[in-house]
Amino acid sequence: MFYSPFYFDPTYVLILIGVALSLAASARLNATYATYSGIRSRCGMTGAQAAEQLLRSQGIYDVTVRHVSGRLTDHYDPRTKTVNLSDAVYGATSIAAIGVAAHECGHAMQDAQEYAPLRLRAALVPAANFGAQISWPLILIGFFIGGGILVNVGILLFSLSVLFQLVTLPVEYNASHRAVRLLDSIGILQGQEVGQARKVLGAAALTYVAAAAASILQLLRLLILFGNRDREN
Repeated sequence: MFYSPFYFDPTYVLILIGVALSLAASARLNATYATYSGIRSRCGMTGAQAAEQLLRSQGIYDVTVRHVSGRLTDHYDPRTKTVNLSDAVYGATSIAAIGVAAHECGHAMQDAQEYAPLRLRAALVPAANFGAQISWPLILIGFFIGGGILVNVGILLFSLSVLFQLVTLPVEYNASHRAVRLLDSIGILQGQEVGQARKVLGAAALTYVAAAAASILQLLRLLILFGNRDREN
């Protein structure tokens, strides 16, 4: 098929929708985090202190709270049993800092209780990383040499990264739910502070939803493009 210089691929709309969703989610997270990072918690605890108390309250003594550089680089590492808190969270006493620290502790709690979706996500990591690295080269090579099998394998590998993002959603939402409930029950945050922390974690969760939606739209675009190509051949 001949494409003129002015040809517009209507499937680009799917990409644009994905980009718009990601940008909107990122903007909301930045705005929400900025708002509540400026509000000091009544308890006066730092993110690190709150994390330590949350872990101990659940009988988790084999997890270490560590400081890592960067902004919003907070994460739980099940391999090293560490809750890693960023510059803006580790030593900060804000509602946002405590909420983020608690969220990462939520992952530690999932790990301690062998939460099935967390185990599944961990098992998918190698395949998802491999799929993300090799899928597009295979798709492009297959497209240019007319190798339909390579394209199909590339799309299949890309779908593994989509699956990983879908499995990530319940893991992240569950960690946030655990965090907010525990912050309230043991009194680290009180009254409206609990709702404010929930807003921060809700905004963060939307970035995962947007990323998953963008990946699904990208996969849909690939299926439309190469499904039509196969029918034309």
